[in-house]
Amino acid sequence: MKVCRNLDNLPSFGESVITIGSFDGVHTGHRQIISKIVNIGKENNYTSIIITFEPHPRLVINPDDKSLRLIYSINEKLDALRETGIDYVVIVPFTREFASMSPEDYIKDFLVGKFNPAHIVIGYDHKFGAKRKGDIELLKSFSEEYNYELSEIKAQEIDAITVSSTKIRKAVSEGNIRLANSYLEASFPMTGRVVKGQQLGRKIGFPTANLELDHTHKLIPKHGVYAAQALVDGVHHNGMLYIGTKPTIDGSFKEVIEINLFDFSQDIYGTTVKLLLHDYIRGDVKFDGIKALTAQLKQDEKEVRELFKMAQPTQKNEVAVVVLNYNGKQYLENYLPSLLTSYSKGKYSVYVIDNASTDDSVEFLNKTYPDVKIISLTKNYGFAGGYNEGLKQIDANYYALVNSDLEVTDNWLDDIIGRMDGDKRIAVVQPKILSLERRDEFEYAGAAGGFLDMFNYPFCRGRLFDSVEKDQQQYDTEIDIFWASGAAFIIRAELMDAFGGFDADFFAHQEEIDLCWRLKNAGYKICCVPSSTVYHLGGGTLDYNNPRKTYLNFRNNFISGFKNDSLGSLLWKLPTRFVLDILSAIKFAVSGQAKSGLAVCKAIVYIVSHPILMWKKRKHTSRQRQQLKIAEANTSGRILKSIVWGYFIRGKKTYQAITT
Repeated sequence: MKVCRNLDNLPSFGESVITIGSFDGVHTGHRQIISKIVNIGKENNYTSIIITFEPHPRLVINPDDKSLRLIYSINEKLDALRETGIDYVVIVPFTREFASMSPEDYIKDFLVGKFNPAHIVIGYDHKFGAKRKGDIELLKSFSEEYNYELSEIKAQEIDAITVSSTKIRKAVSEGNIRLANSYLEASFPMTGRVVKGQQLGRKIGFPTANLELDHTHKLIPKHGVYAAQALVDGVHHNGMLYIGTKPTIDGSFKEVIEINLFDFSQDIYGTTVKLLLHDYIRGDVKFDGIKALTAQLKQDEKEVRELFKMAQPTQKNEVAVVVLNYNGKQYLENYLPSLLTSYSKGKYSVYVIDNASTDDSVEFLNKTYPDVKIISLTKNYGFAGGYNEGLKQIDANYYALVNSDLEVTDNWLDDIIGRMDGDKRIAVVQPKILSLERRDEFEYAGAAGGFLDMFNYPFCRGRLFDSVEKDQQQYDTEIDIFWASGAAFIIRAELMDAFGGFDADFFAHQEEIDLCWRLKNAGYKICCVPSSTVYHLGGGTLDYNNPRKTYLNFRNNFISGFKNDSLGSLLWKLPTRFVLDILSAIKFAVSGQAKSGLAVCKAIVYIVSHPILMWKKRKHTSRQRQQLKIAEANTSGRILKSIVWGYFIRGKKTYQAITT
């Protein structure tokens, strides 16, 4: 990333994609917008540019307004933007003269004249020019004349950014640094120059470096003691930060910011230091003399050192239990406790990958379950992409991917991990999955293991189409299956990584079948270990009869078959599948589910209109299989019968009946 501060000496950008804003905090909401800019630039070979202002426009337009508090100073903002992949950041010196430019001149001379935009991405409520009369409608009116495309950032995205900034400021002001850091996707920074203080800390055994902030409008956290790090000459040093008025030893009520760095003796007076806040320890208190203060500082140091010790990378966890969340606070409240009471600490760790939720899921987790590790994504990648992105940040031997509406039993992973440890060819395992609402029945999503029929339609031990069996221990035998349910999907981490995870284009539904099929074709085994039992609510994200789910199931199932089945099989299966899927659409329509019937038709249209994409996926899968296979394809779990014929024509409603 290159930074430009002089508008009169800008480089020749070529065609560019630009956006404009303050980007204070560069938080999750901002990163979604910036990601859009970066992607547009890469797809079209445009230079990606962020235009921002210094000082903040409010300080120039309303100089008497003392309420503005910045999450980031300009340098802190630039540090954060360097991680986004943007090509250029242009810092515009904001003056009254610049603010008085006519909206038309702003577009012609500033935006077009200096940045040559082929694409402008701007908020629906963005105002510019004299008296802020310029808006997105004016930009649209000039788009043909100046040959640029205009993308509007919708109201809900702008609102999300505003809400996130408000939440960050509130969290910092209240001392809730962990929560603020989760929104920022970074540690809250405070940057300034080290200056001489009263040196009272040195006299009581806690020498400090006093910080003079580099921006007078910087947001300052609640007074108290914090665990923090100081970045000095590129090296992080752990320490204990104090913000307050020193009520025990100083009656001036002057606010100070000072850090006691552990095991540190360098002279850093005059040096610019960046503090990174990690956690709040306690509030600012007036003690009964220096002796009481010193005793408390010793206790504070012990607590902070222990906190950093716990935060250090440890030996790889054997199992990472991973929940994918999107606006699922109610599920986390109800079902996360069972996960947290059923695992062995030190052996298993629990993670929540948050798919850019817009509810207060992350805030709830930070406050209620501080031991749960949160991975916050910048946008909703769906089920498949969300796991792919989040798992990149988790180091473990096994990933146990579980739905947020899953209740587990004590030690549910022990038999599964023991089985996988004993047979290295087992790639994926699922437990027996029963209904949370009707605990004596199998649950729709996975039951006692997944299978495929001759036309690649999936079904389960315990569930055929909409017919769900009661659990009478008839499927308590451990067997090789064809696919494991994504509701409780335990996979070797090295294989998840090697095979590229789920197909992100699936978004949701049947991505686990596709991955299992790829693993089976490479010679690996997929198993159900029914001695482990879990209970699944099901339909939490989309109801099982939702037309969107119907569309994804039919589309993704067809794509998976095209990717993974043998070429000889596809020659006769493809036309048959088209006929069967059309009959399914008709059946939906006749039974009063017209929207589901239309969803099947849309899935067929998608398939026939994307032949190049389908073929590319097949070629990629074939290359992957050749590179990673350990044996000939494992065909266990394939049933050479038609479940459509057996179920609808012959009336066989159970796994045992249809497979014998």
